[in-house]
Amino acid sequence: MADRVVITGLGAVTPIGIGKDKFWENLLAGKSGIGKITHFDATEFKAQIAGQVNDFEATDFIDKKEARRMDRYTQFAIAATRMAFEDAKIDLSKEDKERIGVFIGTGIGGIETMHEQYTVLLAKGPNRISPFCVPMMIANMATGQTSITFGLQGPSCCPITACATGTNAIGDAMRVIQRGEADVMVAGGTEACISPLPVAGFASMKALCTNMNDNPEKASRPFDKNRSGFVMGEGSGIVVLESLTHALKRGAEIYAEVSGYAATSDAYHITSPAPAAIQPARCFSLAIKDAGLQPEDIDYINAHGTSTQLNERTETAAIKKAFGAHAYKLAISSIKSMIGHLLGAAGGIECIATALTVKNDMIPATINLETPDENLDLDYVPNIARKKVVNAAISDSLGFGGHNATILLKKFK
Repeated sequence: MADRVVITGLGAVTPIGIGKDKFWENLLAGKSGIGKITHFDATEFKAQIAGQVNDFEATDFIDKKEARRMDRYTQFAIAATRMAFEDAKIDLSKEDKERIGVFIGTGIGGIETMHEQYTVLLAKGPNRISPFCVPMMIANMATGQTSITFGLQGPSCCPITACATGTNAIGDAMRVIQRGEADVMVAGGTEACISPLPVAGFASMKALCTNMNDNPEKASRPFDKNRSGFVMGEGSGIVVLESLTHALKRGAEIYAEVSGYAATSDAYHITSPAPAAIQPARCFSLAIKDAGLQPEDIDYINAHGTSTQLNERTETAAIKKAFGAHAYKLAISSIKSMIGHLLGAAGGIECIATALTVKNDMIPATINLETPDENLDLDYVPNIARKKVVNAAISDSLGFGGHNATILLKKFK
């Protein structure tokens, strides 16, 4: 029989705080981390706002020389992993590192390095490109560098499923433990793509909010009638997963049990979700079945909630299909209203928020939900965090390409 899997450590690098405590405090306070882009001159860009991590110093977590050889997205992952291990109180010197693995995904990877080095190529020629260009740029390097930094020799993988990445990474890491291939897994997502090309590209496809540049804190408004596109964010969310046997043996504090996981594909369109919402609904149902629960057992959904018209219509339809009448009893909220959309890192951060919700029986709000959309009639926890007993919760993610991923967390008993 497969061992149960629990979350024992949380590491967060976010636009509203570094470290799980600051992140959670600001989440419950409804603080927005959206502001004017300062990473580059966005004056000529249609979208000029983002959820930046403005107070991050890589050298607080990584040796200075090593940090210079890492793209920002990798630095975020190592910082979040270090915090997650510290939070879990794992003494790595006493662990079998062949039994600890790393599944950290990203949507885009080292785009800052790519932009910087392409600029060098155009201005100074091919012989001036850094020898670290490729190993800083490639998408698996957050996983690789994390394994190297902490000496972790277990299963190592970099899932890439666009906005579903972080959720897939955590769910797939859970399966590794269930199969008995590792005792501990570091899992989640990381992203640092507030860079000219992604910002211009997402704006060109009309996915980004471009009409709130002068009022950034109000720009991300999931489920609100006047939502007009997502706001890009950056950061990393990493969790420490352990087999229950391993966690109990060392007396670990447990945030929640990861008891269900599922992934499906729309097989419909490269960017748009299928309007019938059949596959995200099936993903909910499969995760609930995997956990051995019923739809009525779920108390809360940490929604994908991107602040786009298509997403919220599809996600609401999926919830109604999967939960029936119980959909109207669920509390549902989107923390993207505060931190923006962290793309490949979104699922990792949202898993952390969901674990803290289950642990503390507090539900973060969907801020900026001021004008109800008559087509969206569920309980989206508007504007004020809510005290509620949460025994079981879902975090779901929907990615470009039709990727759907759902994890189910429940109170550890």
